[in-house]
Order: sequence, then C-alpha cells, then structure tokens
Amino acid sequence: MLNLHPNFIAKNGKNEFVVLTYDEFTQIQSLLEDLEDLQDLRQAKQEQEEEPTYSLEEVKAMLDDSSP
Repeated sequence: MLNLHPNFIAKNGKNEFVVLTYDEFTQIQSLLEDLEDLQDLRQAKQEQEEEPTYSLEEVKAMLDDSSP
C-alpha cells in the first residue's frame, strides 16, 4: 500500500497545491503507468473477444497441413 505524506499549500483559504517527496511522486507515477497498462490490456482483450482461438494441437495440425 502506498503511504503518502502530502503537504498542502493553501491559497485564499483553500487547499490549492500539494507537495510530495520525490519518492512518493515516483511511486504514484509507477502505479499510474501500471493502471494505464492494465486498461490497455483490457481494451485489447475486449477488441479480440470475437476473434477465434486455437489450441496448441490445432496450431500444430494447421502447420503440418501447410508444409510441403
């Protein structure tokens, strides 16, 4: 679990900015990249949902049939 220690900077009495340590920032950045990768994977899987799938045995048979 990510443990953050943010420092808030107020402007006109409202929190306007947040300061994090560089380590915390890079941890968040890494988690966001992982999330983006997961979203890309899910989208790719969804796009290929209608594509046929083949077992290893079926692929071997197809390759044997296509060889001269």
